[in-house]
Amino acid sequence: MSPAGKWTFVALLLAVPALAQQSKLAALGPDGRLHYAAYTEQGDRLPDFSHCGYGGGGVPLPNAAVKVALEPQSGGTDDAPRIQAALDRVAALPLGADGLRGVVLLRRGTYRCGATLRITASGVVLRGEGKDEGGTLLLATFRTAKPLVQIGGKEGPKAHGPAAEVADDYVPVGAVSLTVDNAGDFVVGQKVFVIRRGNAAWISAIGMDRITPRAADPGSTRQWQPFELKFDRVITAIDGRRLTFDAPIGCALDRRWGGGAVQRYDDPERIAHCGVEFFRALSAYDPSKRESQGGVMTEVDEEHATWLMDFGAVKNAWARHLVTEKFQHGPAVLRAAAKWVTVEDCSGVAPVSLITGGRRYTYNIQGAQLVLVQRCYADEARHAFVFGARVPGPNVFLDCKSERNHARSEPHERWSVAGLFDNVDSDIALQDRQSMGTGHGWSGANYVAWNCRGMLICQQPPTAQNFAIGFTGQRGKEAFAPRPAGWWESEGTPVTPRSLYQQQLLDRLSASR
Repeated sequence: MSPAGKWTFVALLLAVPALAQQSKLAALGPDGRLHYAAYTEQGDRLPDFSHCGYGGGGVPLPNAAVKVALEPQSGGTDDAPRIQAALDRVAALPLGADGLRGVVLLRRGTYRCGATLRITASGVVLRGEGKDEGGTLLLATFRTAKPLVQIGGKEGPKAHGPAAEVADDYVPVGAVSLTVDNAGDFVVGQKVFVIRRGNAAWISAIGMDRITPRAADPGSTRQWQPFELKFDRVITAIDGRRLTFDAPIGCALDRRWGGGAVQRYDDPERIAHCGVEFFRALSAYDPSKRESQGGVMTEVDEEHATWLMDFGAVKNAWARHLVTEKFQHGPAVLRAAAKWVTVEDCSGVAPVSLITGGRRYTYNIQGAQLVLVQRCYADEARHAFVFGARVPGPNVFLDCKSERNHARSEPHERWSVAGLFDNVDSDIALQDRQSMGTGHGWSGANYVAWNCRGMLICQQPPTAQNFAIGFTGQRGKEAFAPRPAGWWESEGTPVTPRSLYQQQLLDRLSASR
């Protein structure tokens, strides 16, 4: 940062009331907006997370009209065929101007489901009449490990045409624009992948080709190989060879480590504007299967429902006001082809499974990007709020809480980037996991824990950073030490604004008026 920039930033801090603790990296100025400071000489800064969620953030979830209403049946009948038929009937209706077809409403009562329900067309919504006692209950009666509801088209985005190489030597974290060698194939409004490469030299620089195998099972540890992160973006402006995108980049593009490219894609099979809402789900299981887990007798059957919601090739989708009980995991898993999804006001309680690897991932962002999970709860999870491998981001967990944790909320493996834990009350880890799993290594980079509570581990990965800002609670025991500490700031004292996501959203929406 230039000397003039540094003095401007200091002046902004001094303009804020003295009692308001603020971050050095994102502080409210006299205009009531966040002003950012770079944390590296190359210009890396905290990303704008406000584009996460349905509609690209800040768009209310729709209230679609009921087209088919079902009543519960007695006698233990499998209701899945008639619910699926109703979903298919709504899927055959024409799309409205708002992208919606309509709702299948399950009126109060119990519905037995012996198979996974599938939403495979845009504009279809499955709705109950409440998640509390006396509302709508879906009972997953199947005895195999699969989700209760699956949303998505046949396949996700597919790249096509030549890729334009990034001409900049370095594109910093948080950037929304870059220069390419040839912009002739692009137009405003086009969907593209912004590709960040990580070559063998970078893998070696971060030590992920030298993960020390576990002594007990050395063959399980896989050394990293070069890979790409693909940020799913829309071009919003073109100025010569300079492209601007609708959301920031979550990991720096560095020519030394492979640079990057921009490539067009199509997604004709990815559906949109679908939702599941307002009911409770219970998984049938075998209560006789019990084992001692950590000295406690635990129900461990695993031949039953995994997640309530499995989001696949879908964008602009949602899940809200849902409760899961006795599932292996909980309310939602979001796969790599999911984008712009909101999951809100959900609870995952009383999971049934072994308490070991691969289990109890209550809210699992498994490759999706621009996802918002807010006001959600988990109980007895292993990884309550978790990211899978190489998740591009940004993604946000906001105002969430987990209790009686068996492990930590975290980026779980292999360089997921640009996640925000915002006012999350949980045990959280941003760290090098080394030989854990199959060689998870540096699990997350450019993650932010903002005004979180509970327990926190925050380490700095090579070539990147992680942030603990306004954390109150205890520092956790690191899995592998010593590692460089991440960016710890205002430890023990929350910062203003209370929520980074909400302030960024306010700033963006007010600027567009």
